[in-house]
Amino acid sequence: MSLPSRPRADRGRSRPASLNERMAAPISAAAVAALADEAIDWRFKGLPASWWGRTPAQICAQAPDLFDGGGIAGSAGGAGIAGPAGGGGTAGSAGGGGAVGPVCVLRAEALTHNLTTMADWCRDRGVELAPHGKTHMAPQLFARQLDAGACGITAATLSHVRAYRAFGVRDVVLANELVDDAGLRWLAAELDAHPDFSTVCWVDSVRGVELMTTTLAAAGAGRPVDVCVEVGMPGGRTGCRGQSAVDEVARAAAASPRLRLVGVAGYEAARGHDIAPEAKAGVIGYLQEMRAAVVRLAPLFEMDRVIVTAGGSTYFDAVADVLTGDWPAGLAVRTIVRSGAYLTHDDGLYARTSPLRAALLPALQVWAQVVSRPEPGLAVLTMGRRDVSFDQDLPVPMGLADSVVTKLNDQHAYLRLGGDDSVEVGSWLGFGISHPCTVFDKWQLIPELDADDRVVGLIRTFF
Repeated sequence: MSLPSRPRADRGRSRPASLNERMAAPISAAAVAALADEAIDWRFKGLPASWWGRTPAQICAQAPDLFDGGGIAGSAGGAGIAGPAGGGGTAGSAGGGGAVGPVCVLRAEALTHNLTTMADWCRDRGVELAPHGKTHMAPQLFARQLDAGACGITAATLSHVRAYRAFGVRDVVLANELVDDAGLRWLAAELDAHPDFSTVCWVDSVRGVELMTTTLAAAGAGRPVDVCVEVGMPGGRTGCRGQSAVDEVARAAAASPRLRLVGVAGYEAARGHDIAPEAKAGVIGYLQEMRAAVVRLAPLFEMDRVIVTAGGSTYFDAVADVLTGDWPAGLAVRTIVRSGAYLTHDDGLYARTSPLRAALLPALQVWAQVVSRPEPGLAVLTMGRRDVSFDQDLPVPMGLADSVVTKLNDQHAYLRLGGDDSVEVGSWLGFGISHPCTVFDKWQLIPELDADDRVVGLIRTFF
């Protein structure tokens, strides 16, 4: 995210290339493409055994029906995106050679729709997007997000950054403090070895600034590390508590010969996901504190264009409302939102809270087989906490009115039926999910399907 810095001859800092000046690609196309040549085997749960020993490129070239020609049939995936062929909510057992339950899938049409919808929204609202990569940790999806106009990819940990760099991601927002010696030394070496690599991380304490400065100096870092002072909130997560702490940390970062103060960061969703008017008023108040910090600290920033960044997947509309437009004369600001869940959306948390909930489509599903009907009104399925998210809501059955998942074990789901007598042992059922971040981490290779359930992609994740 580097941009031309104000001249600081006393610090001997070289002028980094701006985003517009760079010639390097935002991600290594070759590294991403190489994923298509990795052999499929038993490590990748849910996939047909007939695929073992073949590569994603070979599978996708044939575009097979994941569900073996309709062996699994079910409800459409919602909002016009087809589910497994056959319709009607439930059907019989899977044919030989097809997927084995449970299996997680992505819907190609919904992914494309969501990419375009979010890109258009950001352009119309005058914000940039650095989507949070921890949602899916899939380089193939990073590439699509960057192709759709993302200015970089956000990371939560240094391990994420190292994974991104393995695939040549050029611009990274590390939305966290970085104070460990080994991590700072790695980052310094990576920055010095790759002039096109750009990263920015947070600082929220003078002690943190001191640790970073000492370690980077000892490592002989040639490039300063760009930092944003993080504005926190009482009872929240990281971030400076109160104006005086913000200002003190900002002054310390600006004075450090190994850091470069480039902006202000925050995370408004530390307040939760409540979109009631009184809750949103608190979010707006917090964002206004961030805005005030940008104005107040303007003389300290070492960028021609100051970064202000916030935005989970619930309040990014408020971020755009508060942190764009009408800045004081002479203060140029880049507003960067970091939403990640928009890409797949969901059938739970973000279906209720996303500012684009009426426009986005759920793209992530988990399919499971009924393994037992031990009592009237109850079906037990081959899907559990090891397969699907449960931290926000339980899975949502598709095409089964008045039915609800009531409990998950490690490998089983309890589905209380709403009177559908067609659900039998052997039936396959599809489920929407809530909070995609805790589904992706359970699957290493996820089939991407078209509207006819043909495999058009195999998405590799790295958690």
